[in-house]
Amino acid sequence: MFIPLHDANSLRHIKRQYVTLAIIAVNVIAYLVTAVGGTDFAFAAALGLGYIPSVSNDLAVLPPELDLVPEPLTYITYSFLHGDLMHLGGNMLFLWVFGDNVEDALGHFRYLVFYLACAVAGAYMHGFIAPDSNAPLIGASGSIAGIVAAYLILHPRVKVWVLAFARIPIRIPAFILLALWIGFQFLMLMVDTENQISWAAHAGGILAGAFLVVILRRRDVPLLDKRLEKPRAVELEKPDAARTLETEQPRWGRQ
Repeated sequence: MFIPLHDANSLRHIKRQYVTLAIIAVNVIAYLVTAVGGTDFAFAAALGLGYIPSVSNDLAVLPPELDLVPEPLTYITYSFLHGDLMHLGGNMLFLWVFGDNVEDALGHFRYLVFYLACAVAGAYMHGFIAPDSNAPLIGASGSIAGIVAAYLILHPRVKVWVLAFARIPIRIPAFILLALWIGFQFLMLMVDTENQISWAAHAGGILAGAFLVVILRRRDVPLLDKRLEKPRAVELEKPDAARTLETEQPRWGRQ
């Protein structure tokens, strides 16, 4: 329904979103490598680096030639592979628009931990819902879902430029866009049992992102766009009150 374009939300603690840019670069490079290698190579990469619930739950075993990394690492490696250009582009667009401000709120290192943890949570939820699935899970959607949840908690009132129905540019508060997106993921998790999209991975990323942003954010970063600022009236009144006490004596003390 809405395609995010730009949020005009300036960075406050970092000069540039280096981790977000690096993640986008790694995803693009991984896609180009698998695309150039051809269909068979891409499928082998998905089996060897994707998260497969049946393998993770010891219900199936990969052929030795496809056993590319230790199985626990597939909870992370799957998130850097994408099935097609639309899959990659959609995830990277959300990461580009919203990831920089989450990185700003958490700091570079904790943001990287946050991103990878949301990927793990997405894979775990997918495996929990479909423990015997032999299909490899690929894509950064779990991590992106975590970023969406974190941005909603940090900056719900920020205005975001979007394409409504992929055609009409409008500017709306972030909470409208992101709350609708999150609600849609959980709705589809309940009603769509046959689609190739892993709504469970999205849900796992959302839950992890909402929890982790609260405990990993910088101490001076508020939630829900709230800032603790001293009212201007108080600042203006205090000097006058102090001067009165210093220069004037209580009337009842005079004779």
